[in-house]
Amino acid sequence: MKHEEDFSGAARALLDPDEVEGVLSGAFYTPAQAARPRAKAQQAERPLHYKVICISLYTDDLERLDAMVDKLKERGLTKANRSALIRHALAQVDLEKVPKGL
Repeated sequence: MKHEEDFSGAARALLDPDEVEGVLSGAFYTPAQAARPRAKAQQAERPLHYKVICISLYTDDLERLDAMVDKLKERGLTKANRSALIRHALAQVDLEKVPKGL
């Protein structure tokens, strides 16, 4: 019992009750993050060098893309993925060679 009393006294000496209350009220006793509006500073933290988009592909094209990614991974390119392969393909496109009936 003496040990528990010493610990309680030591904890009181190390922890400022006002600081503990501030931390608890700011982190544990506030609404969930989704319920609070985002601050302007938090919005600025989003990456600006890329955007997540949605594109449509025919299932045959998607299967071909996935097969290509699998082949790259088999060759040791462990970071290969759909996005990386599409970015590489975009870099190779010669607009002068694109057919008019695209």
